[in-house]
Amino acid sequence: MMDFTGMVAVVTGGASGIGAATVALLHSRGSRVGVLDRQAGSIELADLLAVPCDITDDWAVRAAIEAVGEKFGGIDVLVNNAGIGAVGDVGANDDAEWHRVLDVNVVGIARVSRAVLPLLRRSAHPAIVNTCSVVATTGVPQRALYSASKGAVAALTLAMAADHVREGIRVNAVNPGTADTPWVGRLLDQAPDSAAAAAALRARQPMGRLVTADEVAHAIAYLASPLSGSTTGTLLAVDGGMAGLRVG
Repeated sequence: MMDFTGMVAVVTGGASGIGAATVALLHSRGSRVGVLDRQAGSIELADLLAVPCDITDDWAVRAAIEAVGEKFGGIDVLVNNAGIGAVGDVGANDDAEWHRVLDVNVVGIARVSRAVLPLLRRSAHPAIVNTCSVVATTGVPQRALYSASKGAVAALTLAMAADHVREGIRVNAVNPGTADTPWVGRLLDQAPDSAAAAAALRARQPMGRLVTADEVAHAIAYLASPLSGSTTGTLLAVDGGMAGLRVG
């Protein structure tokens, strides 16, 4: 399947986890890819431009997008995947941490999107896909700050879809459940009993396992593909049934 042949995609946070799986998948389906990540220098593929970039820095974002656009002659797809986690109830994090997480997870999407919009307007098949989370719609313990940030991503996705639908720019999001990513791995490493913590994460998803990065990447590719030209304003769950099923 080569539905992205001739297209250019940008993936933020593309050096690891869901982002890296998305980069590999889009590349395998014909896309040239610009990877924006603080660790982007570790990526090497043909038809790929890795640009070290901190999405909290507006100048760095604009310079990175300009570099991708100049190298490949445009941009057709933006995957806003970069994000950071947070744990604890509403009292667990101070103001500085709230600002830090929201700056990356929410304002970061705005920074990158507004930098890419002029190039998307020139594309025949423009699309934006945001990485959201099941916690945007489902209450999960000890995730107050993270949930707030992803709830904002869900609302922002719908607002952007409404703003740009008449321009032909489709905007959607994926809502992964707990995924097997480096961030989750670090959480488990910090737990007093990592095996018990891992079992608890698997148990809260009805399928009884963690979501894989590749599964989320395939959902992102579906939403970004020109073959999904009538899909916009959608929050696509990839959560093992976590949001919608009660099986216990």
